[in-house]
Amino acid sequence: MSIKNNHHVDAIETLKRIGVRMTPQRNAILSYLLSSTHHPTAHDIYEALKKDYPNMSATTVYNNLRLFKQASLVRELTYSDASSRFDANMMEHDHVICRRCGRITDFQYPLLQMAEREVIQATGYSIESHRLEMYGLCPACQAEEP
Repeated sequence: MSIKNNHHVDAIETLKRIGVRMTPQRNAILSYLLSSTHHPTAHDIYEALKKDYPNMSATTVYNNLRLFKQASLVRELTYSDASSRFDANMMEHDHVICRRCGRITDFQYPLLQMAEREVIQATGYSIESHRLEMYGLCPACQAEEP
């Protein structure tokens, strides 16, 4: 079984454990999120799935995203454009964001985890999370520049 399939099975088990019934729409939204690497908005998810699930409303997508967030299956990323994006990669990672097209790419920087440990040691804080975002131009947008 692939890692992606393991994440899907684990996510379904998490939802069942908290008493959530798996509907075809809920499963489709979850599958879309787990297979997505582009950090979709709720609208992106709705547009991608509405053809296969014509009875699914945008409200269904929003409600399920809220449920997945409460179950710690996705994280909500908010940016200055006021549209939330959703990330099902719950491993500790950071993001680089294209200032032109809005593409978001995951990256891991081990030195940042080392810095976090040093902050804990120096301050005595219990660090719950951090968020590092870098902005620039993605390779596709760079190629379009004169």
